[in-house]
Amino acid sequence: MKLEFIQRQTLKDKPTDESKLGFGRIFTDYMLLMKRNAEKGWHYAAIEPYGELSLSPAALVLHYAQEVFEGLKAYRSPDGRTLLFRPWDNIKRLVLSAERMSMRPFDAEFLLEALYELIRIERDWIPKAQGTSLYIRPAYIGIDPYVGIASAEDYYLYIILSPVGAYYAKGLAPVDIYVQTEYVRSVKGGTGSHKTGANYAISLKASELAHKNGFSQVLWLDGRENRYIEEVGSMNIFFKIDGELITPPLGGTILAGITRDSIIAIAKDMGVKVSERQISIDELYDAYKRGSLEEAFGSGTACVVSPVGKFVWGDKEIIPGGSGMGELTKRFYDTLTGIQLGIIEDKFGWVKQID
Repeated sequence: MKLEFIQRQTLKDKPTDESKLGFGRIFTDYMLLMKRNAEKGWHYAAIEPYGELSLSPAALVLHYAQEVFEGLKAYRSPDGRTLLFRPWDNIKRLVLSAERMSMRPFDAEFLLEALYELIRIERDWIPKAQGTSLYIRPAYIGIDPYVGIASAEDYYLYIILSPVGAYYAKGLAPVDIYVQTEYVRSVKGGTGSHKTGANYAISLKASELAHKNGFSQVLWLDGRENRYIEEVGSMNIFFKIDGELITPPLGGTILAGITRDSIIAIAKDMGVKVSERQISIDELYDAYKRGSLEEAFGSGTACVVSPVGKFVWGDKEIIPGGSGMGELTKRFYDTLTGIQLGIIEDKFGWVKQID
């Protein structure tokens, strides 16, 4: 395929107050759109004006959720460079998610290069204020007009862009998290380790209940024994216990977070002991009672790092030691954002500069 560029007649006004960007509600002038059908295969790829998609009411995605997506960011460095963080890993994960959802393959290298070109065109939309970025949302959906359970042959693969502020309006203040014991998010053999919309839809009920009771997030336990910690609603989770950094293992039920992987690499480079292992909610509570739970934080593309103020598990509270953001948590945040913004040496080869 050849990548086309279709210019829009009139460009949008860009936000002037970057303190009011919010998250995921403002979109740029252009989007990337690729199309596939059974007869032609992948036959269309264009950077075109952001706009509505045409879908049949019978489109498979609307009835059977054959859909996957990704999330990454572009950053403006203090010296004006345009930087992406590990974009190839997001595209690789999109490929794996599509395979799990029985979707037709696409050219990952072509998609990555098309993303770079989209960012070149839209780089002026990257905000400059501290904590802001340009959020990048690739999505892949099956659109066959067929009300029947089958893998689609017709697809849209598209990327939209959104200038965003900090994910949490209150900044890096510790968040309170409710330990969910009634609902489950994923079981081994399911789709919990892939980025598909259904995983998030089934978490909404628990999240809404948590929010009504003053909690920012839900901590999910395993779907079999309802005992082992898995992840937070939109983040992987880390604990510092007796100087050791512990995070649940990738066992097919949690997302292989790119931020998670980056933090593990940074921790090892710092000489911090890291364990990817099962940890039960009982063990976490016991560590708190002993005074050994020193820090806890979530990690993800949207939030980067989010310190935890407390977990509420039934009638019990689990409060990581100290107040505010833990020392190690802050080091991870400063190092990771420093690399993303190009102000700290990228010894890991994670940053892609868009020329």
